[in-house]
Amino acid sequence: MIVKPMIRNNICLSAHPTGCAAETLRQIEYVKARKPRYEGLALPKAVLVIGASGGYGLASRIAAAFGCGAATVGMSLEREPSDSKTGTPGWYNNKAFDKAAQGAGLAYRTMNLDAFSSEAKAEAVRAARELGIKYDLVIYSLASPVRTDPSTGIMHRSVIKPIGQDFSGTTVDVFTGRLSNATVGPATEEECSETVKVMGGEDWEFWIQALKEAGVLADRCRTVAYSYIGPKLSWPIYRDGTLGRAKADLDATAKRMTERMGQGTVPHVEAYVSVNKAVVTRASAVIPVIPLYVSVLFRVMKERRNHEDCIAQMDRLFRERLCLAERHSGRADQGAAPGTDPASAASMMASAPPPTDDEGRIRMDDLEMSPGVQAEVEAAMAHITPETLGGLADLEGFRNDFLSAHGFAVPGVDYDEDVDPRA
Repeated sequence: MIVKPMIRNNICLSAHPTGCAAETLRQIEYVKARKPRYEGLALPKAVLVIGASGGYGLASRIAAAFGCGAATVGMSLEREPSDSKTGTPGWYNNKAFDKAAQGAGLAYRTMNLDAFSSEAKAEAVRAARELGIKYDLVIYSLASPVRTDPSTGIMHRSVIKPIGQDFSGTTVDVFTGRLSNATVGPATEEECSETVKVMGGEDWEFWIQALKEAGVLADRCRTVAYSYIGPKLSWPIYRDGTLGRAKADLDATAKRMTERMGQGTVPHVEAYVSVNKAVVTRASAVIPVIPLYVSVLFRVMKERRNHEDCIAQMDRLFRERLCLAERHSGRADQGAAPGTDPASAASMMASAPPPTDDEGRIRMDDLEMSPGVQAEVEAAMAHITPETLGGLADLEGFRNDFLSAHGFAVPGVDYDEDVDPRA
């Protein structure tokens, strides 16, 4: 069949098998080209990525496997293709990753399961035992709008709404260039609770507790969940809205897990929230104001030559935050090689704590939120009109990133070629 993008209300309903594979391979080649930059770092050996099929989750798995050389286990829930309908992008991304990992001789397991389920946690334990590994890094990168609680069977649904009052702001249809004013009414307290249930830290903590109890976490295991703060103009619907309340719960969960499972426990677990840069995801085109802000941000950061997409951001996260090394000296009977003269201290590699802000969060949005970038974005946003939009915002860049996340607009792919959606 000939596969074309099917877009309804800024949601893409199709995925191109060849394009998704090509985009996944592009990210792999990006990291492989930077492999020398991983030398001398304290690299993880076994990484579990929960939500591994796209966006920051897929990019994290690629950095772990092809940058660090780690064994990886990936978990995501994807729709399989049929004779007449394509699968989700993640279905093809996972297949492309598996093929590349196999060709590189890397250990891997990929599971198509609901990551919120008890079954998924049990399968991740089984995979660790089959591979003979203990996870020293667990990435939590879920972005599902719904979650079924395995203990109750109740499905909870998240919403993107302000709290306490209406929110109005200018947004843009990136495919038509039409500006409009979007108004969203306030969430109920029940909707706030539902959003926290889906996108807060409860399931993340369930995962770490299950892995710890099963004995498949390495000592000094790190776990990282992804978050976003964004600019003040988006705070009413993001940071101060239902999503922000869920992200606050994520922050609280990280601190609680580190306190409960940190120093003095075996295994010693460190939990962090990484606040990442704004990028185009499958969902970002439908959040009011965000498409316009991101389009302007892209233009500003590309002109400044500090723009990062998902793979560039995750490559930097691993190299400059998670894998920093420190040397410490220790006696031979405390870990130095047999035969080492006890009188001479052995220099041993250890993983240094990642730099964090005052709240203990890893800030990968440092380039986006720099004063110069934000001042330029704010000035541009204040002058957006239908006439100035093309010069102030990078709509084409937003569109291309959105389409490439579904396997379209990927260079080198023949979109007039007949493809088998099941391939």
